[in-house]
Amino acid sequence: MRLCALALAMWPAVAGAQTITSAEFVEPTTRYDHGILGDAVEWGGLEITTNGGAADSGPILRGSRKTTWLIDLPDDQVFEDVEPRLWDVTGDGFPEVVVIHTHLEYGARLLVMGVGDRQAPVEIAQTPYIGRTHRWLAPIGAADLDGDGAVEIAYIDRPHLAKTLRIWRFVDGALTHVHDVPGLTNHRIGEDNIAGGIRDCGQGPEMITANANWTRIMATTFVDGRAQTRDIGVHESRASFDAAMACDAS
Repeated sequence: MRLCALALAMWPAVAGAQTITSAEFVEPTTRYDHGILGDAVEWGGLEITTNGGAADSGPILRGSRKTTWLIDLPDDQVFEDVEPRLWDVTGDGFPEVVVIHTHLEYGARLLVMGVGDRQAPVEIAQTPYIGRTHRWLAPIGAADLDGDGAVEIAYIDRPHLAKTLRIWRFVDGALTHVHDVPGLTNHRIGEDNIAGGIRDCGQGPEMITANANWTRIMATTFVDGRAQTRDIGVHESRASFDAAMACDAS
């Protein structure tokens, strides 16, 4: 990956660390012929915008300097995704950028980017590539699923083939694989969006997906190193997922 700063806002910076405020895919490309999201276009670049943190001391200035950084991928890689996600993976209260990063030979992996020591975006954690071309994953969400103080990230590994929910924990600066749940999915070939997510209806975080044959909506919890999945209703359309995420399906 190549990183460069694209633009600076025209007001002075305040003291404090840079934080991520937005992210957007750029540089559409057809160099990868997977088309799992319904068309032949993926993304060759990612723009991440950061701004300065609050002043540590001294007078309050009118604004903080904003910088837009471009992450430009080599020709053998793409972002095979619907949009960048701003999720707090490190648990510090500030967002990281989470994306599906695909190598044309090795398939997809989950990539987490944050702000490094030099105040520029850096790769801070990743899962391994799936291992072969035309293999993909679909993110669910990030949360402290089991209440231990560490953030977990969940995704569906190969939602059209393996249909396996995988849970990874961010600890000691890396993602560690902690659990798998088979028989779940959140995407069908050609859809331009990913279904479900993580909800909390007052009983703690639950991962919302479909079952393997798309007939039921499923809620999965992860506590004490064990996952429990329950059926919360029939799947009819994306409206079924909307109801589940709004806690209208129990």
